[in-house]
Amino acid sequence: MNHSRISKRIQALSASQTLAMSQKSSELRAKGIDVINLSVGEPDFPTPEHIKEAAKRAIDENYTHYTPVPGFMDLRKAIAETLRREHGAEYAPEQIVVSGGAKQSLSNAVLALVNEGDEVVIPVPAWVSYVEMVKLAGGVNVTVPAGIDQDFKVTPQQLEAAITERTRLIMLCSPSNPSGTVYTREELCGLVKVLERHPQVMIISDEIYEHINYTGAYTSLSEFPEIADRLILINGVSKAYAMTGWRIGFMAAPLDVAKAVTKLQGQTTSGCCSIAQKAAEAAYTGSQQPVEDMRLAFERRRNLVVDLAREIPGLKVNVPAGAFYLFPEVTSYIGKRYRVEHPGGIPVEGIIESDSDLCMYLLEHGHVATVAGSAFCLPGYIRLSYAASDEKLAEAMERIRIALANLF
Repeated sequence: MNHSRISKRIQALSASQTLAMSQKSSELRAKGIDVINLSVGEPDFPTPEHIKEAAKRAIDENYTHYTPVPGFMDLRKAIAETLRREHGAEYAPEQIVVSGGAKQSLSNAVLALVNEGDEVVIPVPAWVSYVEMVKLAGGVNVTVPAGIDQDFKVTPQQLEAAITERTRLIMLCSPSNPSGTVYTREELCGLVKVLERHPQVMIISDEIYEHINYTGAYTSLSEFPEIADRLILINGVSKAYAMTGWRIGFMAAPLDVAKAVTKLQGQTTSGCCSIAQKAAEAAYTGSQQPVEDMRLAFERRRNLVVDLAREIPGLKVNVPAGAFYLFPEVTSYIGKRYRVEHPGGIPVEGIIESDSDLCMYLLEHGHVATVAGSAFCLPGYIRLSYAASDEKLAEAMERIRIALANLF
């Protein structure tokens, strides 16, 4: 790449390590190597039939023209009704902006809120793109680490200590990518009390994994009226409805923020795909049984992977309460060496100097793709996605066990 002609803002961005690991996995597969890809964050289920049928009808009914920048009114009404029904949150359709996936919704919100030099508080581990979005907006990342010993949850005391007069925004995610952590109502109450003392701080709540949780109850930050005028809620259809490729996410926000984001989106991508929007409307207004069926499957897989991981010496594991990720601590393997014999070839030797090295070792010699914790701003961990069949998960964990046992 000729860096002299690439803007500094793009040069400053890091490539997505989750996408990079998935790409490397595909490259090995293309060479005929049987790689099990646990790096990707998407459900392995097909989109439910009634949603696909709605998309087909939309084509037949000629929903094939430009769409309103913030989304079809019927879809925004369906989203507002869903938020009212599930959380008692009152949003007018004009406060809903539909975008090309929750990722665009997040990026739009950060660009609309953050000025050059503003501080953004991000509890880590956090999804790989948060810090890059803040960098793109010219903001300053203030990361607050919360490791496995505190179940990857930031405390009110940590949050209070991280906020300064320059803090503009905090970005929260529950259930969490990459840890699967779910904040309880009591824990959120503690964070909200801190935020009440700092009225200049806006709040982004990324709730894209809301319906993939195993707690029996879920509390959204939209249920706290005391911060309603500062809350930007992010969600979408990708995870709950197995619709990653449809690219429909949304934000629910104060009206001035929704209008600002609509202006931004109008000058960048305009409105989202008409067919995908009609499919999303069917997702929100139709049967929710497929969501529960997939959630039960993920819970079964969670239990399988946790049990198998606990049998591997040196892995420190919690029990994630949501999403479809396991985020074990792997520091006991940092500093270990490997020597891999290849029939008729020169032995490959190396040392595991970081979590990234460990992920590359597992990919190249265990043939399992994972993602390093450093990609999520918390080194010493790896992320495993259990959005795969029980058989593949059992095989992957056995490969990981054998590969780790060969380190010395």
